[in-house]
Amino acid sequence: MVARERLITSDDETCRLVYSVIEGQASHYNAAVQVFPDGDGSRVVWTIDLLPNELAPVIGGLMDEAVKVMRKRLAEG
Repeated sequence: MVARERLITSDDETCRLVYSVIEGQASHYNAAVQVFPDGDGSRVVWTIDLLPNELAPVIGGLMDEAVKVMRKRLAEG
């Protein structure tokens, strides 16, 4: 699957990134990723607003894989 994304906002102070997919299979795709302090670590909240709903399982699987990569990279320091 190939998608072209557009950065909407990036805020270092709030550790928040908002983007939209402008070319791909989705007719609507807006997303926000934000990192929050959580004890001795961090918590990532990633929210996606997506149409058509039938793409949700595929996008969910891609998100799961992306989270694995994020964890690995962050652990490498």
